[in-house]
Amino acid sequence: MPPSIRPELVCPAGTPGGLRTAVEAGADAVYCGFQDATNARNFPGLNFTRKEMDASIAWAHERGAKVLVALNTFPPAGQTQLWKTAVDDAAHFGADAIIVADIGVARYAAKHHADLRLHLSVQAGASSPEAIRFYCETFGVRRVVLPRMLTVAEIKSLHDEIPCEIEAFVFGNIGMMAEGRCSLTNYVTGISTNMDGVCSPAAQVVFEEDDARTLTARMGGFTMDRFACGEAAGYPTICKGRYTAGGGKPYYAFEEPVSLNLSALLPDLVNAGVTAFKIEGRQRSRAYVREIVSAYRKAVDQCMAGETPHLADLLALAEGHRQTQGAFASKKWR
Repeated sequence: MPPSIRPELVCPAGTPGGLRTAVEAGADAVYCGFQDATNARNFPGLNFTRKEMDASIAWAHERGAKVLVALNTFPPAGQTQLWKTAVDDAAHFGADAIIVADIGVARYAAKHHADLRLHLSVQAGASSPEAIRFYCETFGVRRVVLPRMLTVAEIKSLHDEIPCEIEAFVFGNIGMMAEGRCSLTNYVTGISTNMDGVCSPAAQVVFEEDDARTLTARMGGFTMDRFACGEAAGYPTICKGRYTAGGGKPYYAFEEPVSLNLSALLPDLVNAGVTAFKIEGRQRSRAYVREIVSAYRKAVDQCMAGETPHLADLLALAEGHRQTQGAFASKKWR
């Protein structure tokens, strides 16, 4: 039997052009952020000015798509005005929802913009019914974006105990298993992923090649990885580096370069109560967004028709040309 509830396809929009690409490829909703520390993809060349956000929301609405504004970082103590202004602006521009992680930001939005829909970011790390109910009852959160560490059975159990919608990642970066708790970048560079919105800042990445044509990637004085001649260099983030410990061989101590792909689990996720499928990748190219969103649009439509989803081969777009179902299928996955 086909699912009775049509799941929403939520897609990344790192730029106004990326937003248009995602909507044209079939996104039901896009998520994006302002050009400042209020969002967790605060990279040069990405995100939206106020003028661009206003125009992009209007453009998306004309085409029946929703826009979710990510305000998913944590304000430093005594420096909350930037986040308050972002909430005010998102509401003024007509955003369909804001995605929040910090309880202070959630409180401000609930108090000053009662009609603005609140989604709880994965950065909040809420994975228990008690935690999620707290956000729902205290701030009126309407949807929770779940951490990528729950099995489908655990999601179903959670759904039965919470009063809000569930959004789950289905493709893209696996992410550290302790969502919203990353301190690696802050330790190495002094810039915080969770407060400044910058993970492994590119400006601090240095590549060095020796006489043997071995390529070394460093950040903040730390060696993140080393690649032999002819070996594909990995994405230069501190958590995806290979390190030596105890005199052993280099290995991926934190996270391997591999992409999440849950296309085969879409019917199971719908039956578990997931009402929104999220694709990760605001820093990716428009070509990447077009291909991934188009493929998942077809897969979701097939799922709704009661057919087995068939997803085009996306391995070439997967990180490290590898893909996994991660913890969604088994807790044995590392």
